[in-house]
Amino acid sequence: MSSDPENAASHPTDPDPIGPDAIGGLEAELTDFWRRGRIRTRLRAREIDSRLDPSCYPLISVLARHNSMPMSDLVSAVGMEKSTVTRQIDAVVRLGLAERHPDPRDARARVITLTDHGRERVDAVLASAVSEWRARLAQWDPDDIRTLTRLLHRLGEATNDPVVDPNS
Repeated sequence: MSSDPENAASHPTDPDPIGPDAIGGLEAELTDFWRRGRIRTRLRAREIDSRLDPSCYPLISVLARHNSMPMSDLVSAVGMEKSTVTRQIDAVVRLGLAERHPDPRDARARVITLTDHGRERVDAVLASAVSEWRARLAQWDPDDIRTLTRLLHRLGEATNDPVVDPNS
């Protein structure tokens, strides 16, 4: 995708920004996209709570989609070490954004749940994020947005597997 879809659409004779190597172009675009995503993550974490470490935002995002999750499922969902997730949960709990409860299926395990305050803050930030995307993509055809969403989902599924060694 071009970094400026409106400009690309108005200049169809411009050279392809991807270049001759589609995978190399994809890597470059994803690197830029992730860089910009890290900036958004910092800003959104700050909007939720000025003391929230941005590294906790993915955990908060997963909880926002599921509301309540066993610790083991949360560790799998964010793809981090249990000790790292435990420290992040400790921080989020101290801020009053989430709480731990005994897992009714296993008394040794814990379920992590957003507090009402946490849900309110996350919902407000997500609503703002959706509004921002609506404004950014207002000139896009809705079918292009659906296609992009499907392709991003597909790309995400393809990257769920362990990294493939290109030399093997």
